[in-house]
Amino acid sequence: MAELVNLRTARKQAARRRDDQTASVNRLANGQPKRLRRLQAAEQEQANHMLDLHRIEPGDGR
Repeated sequence: MAELVNLRTARKQAARRRDDQTASVNRLANGQPKRLRRLQAAEQEQANHMLDLHRIEPGDGR
C-alpha cells in the first residue's frame, strides 16, 4: 500500500526548508563587511570581463 502523507505537514516542512535556504544565503551576504562585498563583486565583474575578452566568436576568422 502507499504511504499516507499529511499535506499540511509536508507544506510546512517545505516552507521550513525554503526559509532555511534563504536564511543561509542572507547570512553569507550580510555576514561580511560592505567593503568586502564590494571587493568580491568587483573581482567577479573583472573575471567575467576577462572571460568575455578571450571568447572566440564563430566567424571571427580564427
